[in-house]
Amino acid sequence: MPEAFRMTLQNGWRADPASREAVAWRQGAAAAAGFTHAVERLQFEWTPACGVPEADDRLIFVAEPDDDKMVEVFRRIGDGSLDDETRKKRARLSPGEAARHEMQFYLDAPGERGWWRVVYQPDGLLAGLAIPSATAYNANVGYLGVVPEMRGRGYARIILDAITRSHVNRGAEQITATTDVGNFPMATAFRKSGYRNVETRLLLSAP
Repeated sequence: MPEAFRMTLQNGWRADPASREAVAWRQGAAAAAGFTHAVERLQFEWTPACGVPEADDRLIFVAEPDDDKMVEVFRRIGDGSLDDETRKKRARLSPGEAARHEMQFYLDAPGERGWWRVVYQPDGLLAGLAIPSATAYNANVGYLGVVPEMRGRGYARIILDAITRSHVNRGAEQITATTDVGNFPMATAFRKSGYRNVETRLLLSAP
């Protein structure tokens, strides 16, 4: 379900009384209309000043043209996801259906299917997925994920860095990305990879 109301906020808005008040009355009005589900998202940006990350040989990136196999990778990454939108899909759809919806979203985005890579450890075990994508305006970190059994190894940052290099190799001068405030590992990966947090968004929708 698309958000019913979106607020673009300055970073650290809670420290400013006027900003807190402005958010509170708008959120209260939205809640009165039934839009009580809130998720806060961080907007990140990469530019050449951030530096190009070096390659890391701990993971192998492989093109996978088979859509059915790709859906299975989406499904496995969706297990235990901290992403709010993925969780909402999982609440109303089967894991397989949610994975197909997720994949279709990125197929419909301006990026190219040929940019996508399935990620493996050198021993051949599946590690995750890297989808460099695009918006109507910029190159974009479309989707990246790590399968549950491989989480906690720093793989999210390695995959993010590979997406960044992929875009840079195609001449990108700006790369945008977003993640939920509650997705701490992903937000940490962006910051460690040099991405700047340029703004915060509050999205309100019906539960």
